[in-house]
Amino acid sequence: MVKKQDKEKEPSYDVFQHELVPQHILLKPEEAKDVLGQYHIKPFQLPYIKSSDPAARSVKAKPGDILKVVRRSQTAGESDFYRYVVEEF
Repeated sequence: MVKKQDKEKEPSYDVFQHELVPQHILLKPEEAKDVLGQYHIKPFQLPYIKSSDPAARSVKAKPGDILKVVRRSQTAGESDFYRYVVEEF
């Protein structure tokens, strides 16, 4: 049986050091409101990311927060994606 404490341990490495892990930025409430207004959506309409995800845990995201994921692309340079942080389900 896996204890909840063991599951919540912080990784012993920085997940963002890997070249395939995009940058994750925790948005401030004002920034999140601006993004939602720009796209005319509610938070639950964004793709989800679990609060237990290693990248979300690294930036200390909590359920209800919105993360900005900045992906690198050979054709577009950089693309911004947004994720709504949810609890483990």
